[in-house]
Amino acid sequence: MAVWLLDQDDQVHVALAEIELCCELMIAASATTEERLSSERIDEVLNVGPRVPAQGTRRPAGAGR
Repeated sequence: MAVWLLDQDDQVHVALAEIELCCELMIAASATTEERLSSERIDEVLNVGPRVPAQGTRRPAGAGR
């Protein structure tokens, strides 16, 4: 859903949720000893599962996410 379709209160809630997610990523990034967060760690921090290709699409052999 595009943000411009939401009323002002909904836009505020979406913005606050986005800020919270960004903060969670910054905290995770500052706590890691690696150069960057892996895709798996980002998914874990954001509490999402791995991305699955849409039905009927194929990824090239050996392609990552």
